[in-house]
Amino acid sequence: MKPRVLVIHNPAAGERSLRRLSRALRRLEATGCAVTLRETSARGDAEAIARSATPDETDIVAAAGGDGTVNEAANGLAGRELPLAVIPLGTANVLAREVRVADPEAAADAIALGRVERIWPGKVGGRRFLMFAGAGLDSHVVHNVSLGLKRRVGRFAYVWETAAAGWRYRFPALQVRVDGSPREAYSVVVSKGSRYAGPYVLARDARLSIPSFQVCLFKRRGMWNVFRYSLGLLLSRVRAYRDVEILPAERVAISGADVPLQIDGDPAGFLPVEISIDREPLRLVVGG
Repeated sequence: MKPRVLVIHNPAAGERSLRRLSRALRRLEATGCAVTLRETSARGDAEAIARSATPDETDIVAAAGGDGTVNEAANGLAGRELPLAVIPLGTANVLAREVRVADPEAAADAIALGRVERIWPGKVGGRRFLMFAGAGLDSHVVHNVSLGLKRRVGRFAYVWETAAAGWRYRFPALQVRVDGSPREAYSVVVSKGSRYAGPYVLARDARLSIPSFQVCLFKRRGMWNVFRYSLGLLLSRVRAYRDVEILPAERVAISGADVPLQIDGDPAGFLPVEISIDREPLRLVVGG
């Protein structure tokens, strides 16, 4: 029996995303899935819709949008047995790439086949994240990027904001405790998955299916080092840098003066924070 799929769609993603969604819906219906489509109109809607889904009516909740929409749906399913699927329509689609559903057709096929794995999200102050939490220049950029520019040019909006930040960002030092062990860095990424900012592998040993993090500490400041680290990410050579430390952990504390936090590419308040593994796993649809 093919699954009953509740698709939660963020229409703010634009016309191109609507075309990609249409392809996914056609594929789902061609495989015999029963599809119900619900659209969001404001932040928090995807979480509320996912929370309202019941096993009597739904077999799989599919988040059709970017990583922020997926994050909301994952939080709405906290403590639930309903699986989450991803239909990638956003800017980076990091989680979709991680679970091998990087295009709408692959996502639809995975949903129809019902390939489900148990994963362990991270948690910050009661809120889940699926791929990463970051503090430093990346979180500053996420908090300040123009949403209008992001809709027009996609991920290049982040490149623009990063370049603009070089004139005003002060690179404050961050105090980090990795399973209780003290460290200092100027940027921190706490990774649940291996990828970061799209297809790029940052923490190659990170696994969604393992209840632990890989903590990436960038220990030099300034835009020249941001360029070095970005190049290392593009070339998959970050681990070779002596001023980058990557450590396994189950609990991370980060503090720093007036430094924002981002989770899964969306703003998530300011430091200090404590980050831990969510003890309630999530069932996630994955590709082949």
